[in-house]
Amino acid sequence: MTMAKDLVLSEQIEDALVARNLRGMKTVQPALAPGYCMRAARLILACKGTVLISTGFPVKDTFETDGPLGAIALYRVMEALGATPVLVCGGPLANAICGDYRIHRLAVGQRDGMAQQAKQAMKILQPELMMTIELPGQAADGCYYNMRGVDISPFTICFDEFLKTANCPTVSIGDGGNEVGMGNISEALSSLDIIPSATTCDELIVADVSNWAAHGLIAMISYWTGVDFLENWDNRAVLEYLSQHGSVDGLTGKKTLTEDGLPCEQSEALIQELRDLVALRRCV
Repeated sequence: MTMAKDLVLSEQIEDALVARNLRGMKTVQPALAPGYCMRAARLILACKGTVLISTGFPVKDTFETDGPLGAIALYRVMEALGATPVLVCGGPLANAICGDYRIHRLAVGQRDGMAQQAKQAMKILQPELMMTIELPGQAADGCYYNMRGVDISPFTICFDEFLKTANCPTVSIGDGGNEVGMGNISEALSSLDIIPSATTCDELIVADVSNWAAHGLIAMISYWTGVDFLENWDNRAVLEYLSQHGSVDGLTGKKTLTEDGLPCEQSEALIQELRDLVALRRCV
């Protein structure tokens, strides 16, 4: 009965994350086995050591708000659960937040020798879990593309090699099809106007906005632990923090307190919806 209740909540969260179908994630959702939020949340709860969380989608000469915000949310929760999160990113994101978070820096635009670098880094860091959120993933031709099909390889990090050589579980989050992990549903992505990522992962979570998937995972964790980790989450404050450190909206390229063109209030409403789903399921 408990497992059935868990699956029901997971599917409700999964549906809420793609309800608006902004970039076709509702369309491709059937390619994923239901319960992916539940399975990914279990991996997070099982991690008591180091977790690598990689993010940072380049926009012009800086980074977008979608991705880093969700990574920070996951970082805080995992730290509260006793794990040791490390954000893996390149400049300028690494330079912007290195004073406030544990960072492992990767050079942007570098692909040669990354397999060896990944092995060396994992030998030192010894991660028990690796996660990506809104991170460009290598396409079948080895390059990286934004949603307009523009080659952004010179501006992004190559975290793909970490997943390819991983000896621990991997979880990826994306909202368009060109992010790390989307290789799991490559056939379904052929219906979208995008150059998809070919990099795969153990568990893939899709959402209308990648940050929202982080909140969905946290909602599932809150349900199991009995601690409402979303209660004191201040979405606007984190957006303000990122903006002060150079972030822009990934859709507009403007320095605004928005995520993929959506005002902060929409994220706040989604977070409240997730909290309500958890509260309702506890009463059943």
